[in-house]
Amino acid sequence: MELAQAASRHVDLIVCVVPRVFPHKTYSGATLEQRVQMLEIAGLAMPHAIASTRQGLFIDIACECREHFGSEIGLSFICGRDAAERILHWDYGRQGVVEEMLGQFELLVAPRGGDFSAPDKFKHRIHALYLTGHEAVSSTEVRERIVRGEPWEHLVPAPIRERVRQIYS
Repeated sequence: MELAQAASRHVDLIVCVVPRVFPHKTYSGATLEQRVQMLEIAGLAMPHAIASTRQGLFIDIACECREHFGSEIGLSFICGRDAAERILHWDYGRQGVVEEMLGQFELLVAPRGGDFSAPDKFKHRIHALYLTGHEAVSSTEVRERIVRGEPWEHLVPAPIRERVRQIYS
């Protein structure tokens, strides 16, 4: 929610996209349907929509978004520093893929586990997001706290706390 709030200063509509398949990990814990349900009840205060996609790479998601919203729409993907680094350094199997992707969309990058500094050649397409709260918190952190019996409720929006407890306890 904090990422969406920070990004809402830069975009007109937040589309929360839940991929059916991730390129770098598998689903664990909550199912796709449960994740969508939690987004629906989380209480996002800004204009938003929720969607799922067939693929998990940003370039594939961008293609699906363009099919739905039209080719003229400007797209920005919200991610943390760790994801931005993975995107820039992923082995796509050929040269120039990052340039192609950043021609299709921009990145709004939040400082997750440290600040992100975009390479000079991409600074016009990669922008910093500034968060006011839980910068380093991830869903993994919440799940690990639940397993260890540590406080986690303050890291999760109130409307979904009971659902998170049901899924991960």
